[in-house]
Amino acid sequence: MSPKRWGVLEAMSGAGEMSLRALARRLERDVKSVHRDVHAPLETGLLEKTESGKIVCPFDKVRVDFTLAQAA
Repeated sequence: MSPKRWGVLEAMSGAGEMSLRALARRLERDVKSVHRDVHAPLETGLLEKTESGKIVCPFDKVRVDFTLAQAA
């Protein structure tokens, strides 16, 4: 997950249904790059597409806990 994809999740958490265009405005980014960054979270189930074609985060909060260790 890139920082921009984390930003997408942060903007969508608890926000309800949103069009890609509205999400791009909220993030102050262009629609094409937001579309690209929405794709991975859609595939993993962190975001869902509604019947009307809008994007929704089915979670109010997303908590991620992991440890990074430098390779030997």
